[in-house]
Amino acid sequence: MELPLEQFNKLSLAEATSALLTCCTSTQWAQTLANKRPFTDMQTLLVHSDDAWTQAQTDEGNLLEAFDGHPQIGNVDSLKEKYRNTQSSAAHEQSGANDAEDSVIEALAQGNQDYLDKFGFIFIVFATGKSAQQMLDLLLARLPNDRQTELKNAANEQNKITRLRLQKMLSDA
Repeated sequence: MELPLEQFNKLSLAEATSALLTCCTSTQWAQTLANKRPFTDMQTLLVHSDDAWTQAQTDEGNLLEAFDGHPQIGNVDSLKEKYRNTQSSAAHEQSGANDAEDSVIEALAQGNQDYLDKFGFIFIVFATGKSAQQMLDLLLARLPNDRQTELKNAANEQNKITRLRLQKMLSDA
């Protein structure tokens, strides 16, 4: 759904909350932000969103509720499809590139499962513009962390994702 900020401001509380839940599935965040309307501009909305997310982070249940709104990156077939058209350099056109890419995809799938097994929630990362290899590198760098560190890391990544989704949803058009 894409709507102008002015129209969003006029939605009922229930409609605004429902729309916000498409950006982040934390009920507390969505209700807090919906109650802060009206917003004069996108920057003001994003500041209030950040504040609402900071409040929501005080309860682990809110974090897990938000994380549950993401599909797990871990299915090898869906990962192959996601990254199929991202290869543009000549190096990836070489005969061994497809095998290497498959190995990255399989390692990413395994890493995601290892992450879920260790922390009890899926790997959350702001994936926009990242290759499969970059995602794998980030996952492997975060996997040795303790659960509290990863809750914080995932919460920070969730906020980046939410901000992007808000900007896409609430166009000025």
